[in-house]
Amino acid sequence: MSDPSHRFAGRRPGEAPAGGDRAVVPMVGKALEAAIVVLFIGVMTTALYGGVVPDYRTAAAAEVDDRVLVAAANGVEGGVPPGAHRAHAETTVALPTAIRDANYRILADDGAVRLRHPHPAVEGSVPLSLPDRVDRVEGTWRSGARTVVVAEPEESGDGEAVLVVRLVNR
Repeated sequence: MSDPSHRFAGRRPGEAPAGGDRAVVPMVGKALEAAIVVLFIGVMTTALYGGVVPDYRTAAAAEVDDRVLVAAANGVEGGVPPGAHRAHAETTVALPTAIRDANYRILADDGAVRLRHPHPAVEGSVPLSLPDRVDRVEGTWRSGARTVVVAEPEESGDGEAVLVVRLVNR
């Protein structure tokens, strides 16, 4: 049989056995694993927020701006009272308060509504389809405000009544 006392040969009582630093090896291994995980998370976060996430936000915002422009154009076109030259009408149009976490403006410009946004990829315009009795569309909507279409009669230069449509914030 083997003698168990040979493991302790040459040592004094209370002295650590040879290779007593073996308890450090698991701690170093765990520290390396934690460092690799932290490095992986750092690299992935940088990659996502440096390229993928902003590109996704811009693409999503471009989709939202198309919907906002269509809603604005429908609101302007629907705010014109049917068949009346001397009618006064006000219609509220519901629009989002922000696109891509930024304020925007919608302005009437040459028979269209245009969206202006701080990010250049989030802009556009939609032409308006209005009856001939509408003389012009003017004004600007700011995001975050209550947006209203106001159609008011106005005398034209030849004494005929025409409608002026205004984009108004309230």
